[in-house]
Amino acid sequence: MLRRLYDWTMSLAASRHAVTALGAISFIESSVFPIPPDTLLIPMVIAERRRAWWYATLATISSVLGGIAGYLIGAFLFDQVAWPILTAYGYADKFETFRGWYNDWGVWIVLVAGVTPFPFKVITIASGATGLNMIVFVLASIIARGARFFAVAALLYVFGPPIKDFIERRLGLVFTVAMVLLIGGFVVARYAV
Repeated sequence: MLRRLYDWTMSLAASRHAVTALGAISFIESSVFPIPPDTLLIPMVIAERRRAWWYATLATISSVLGGIAGYLIGAFLFDQVAWPILTAYGYADKFETFRGWYNDWGVWIVLVAGVTPFPFKVITIASGATGLNMIVFVLASIIARGARFFAVAALLYVFGPPIKDFIERRLGLVFTVAMVLLIGGFVVARYAV
C-alpha cells in the first residue's frame, strides 16, 4: 500500500495538475489542512529538478497567503467561537496572560514554527487570535516558510538522484520518520499552545 501511495504521489508530482495541487495544499495547510506541502513538493522536485526554485516559490507564496487566511480565522472567529468557551470555563484571564506573552515572543514563534514540522495552522490562528502585528506576522512567515521550502528544494536539487534512490530503497523508514515528525508536531501543538 505504501509503495502504491508513493507511486501515485510521484505520478501526481509529474502530472499537469501538480502545480495547482501544490499551491492549493500549501495554502490550506497554513490555515486548516493537516498534511504539509512537503509531501508534494519533495516528489515534484525529484521528478523535475530544474523547476525546484519555482516550486519553492509557489509553496512559499501560497503558504503565506494561507497563513493570512489562518490569521483572519483567529482574528475574526475567535471572539465568536473560542472566547465564550474560555469565559464560561474561567480561562479568560489566563488567555489574556497568554496573549501578552505571545505578542512579546510571537515573531520568534512564527519564525521557529514556520521551518519545523510543527503544524503552521496553529501558529497562524494563534497569531490572529492574540492580535500579533499583521505586518510582523507576514514578514516572519515569508522568512520562515521561504527558508523551509527553499532548503528542501536546494537539498533535492543538489542531491536529487541519490535522495530519490534513498527514498525508494528505504520507503518504510522515510515514511515512519515523516509520520513521527508529523504526529510529534501535533503533540507539541496540543500541549504547548
